[in-house]
Amino acid sequence: MTALRNELSDDELAEQAEQGEPEKGRWSQQEQLLAALVDEVRRLVYVTVCANTEKKRDRPEPPEPLRRPGAKARRPKAALSDAGAETLFRLINGGAA
Repeated sequence: MTALRNELSDDELAEQAEQGEPEKGRWSQQEQLLAALVDEVRRLVYVTVCANTEKKRDRPEPPEPLRRPGAKARRPKAALSDAGAETLFRLINGGAA
């Protein structure tokens, strides 16, 4: 069942999410609540570490949420290219008139 769900496109997953019936899912409500609790504890640990880390570069990456049935992994953010950084620098410093 999971393999079939993983093969769906993002549009098909969104359509099924809108028409879906969570109570018929493979995870019980208790398991969903436990996953939410795990996510919150991970987030609190992350915030605590960030608050007690002096240098921004030493901070860890934000935690990934616990994967749920039917949810695809988050896509990584695109890195800023050198050309994009240069354009952004010019815009910030008033170079785009």
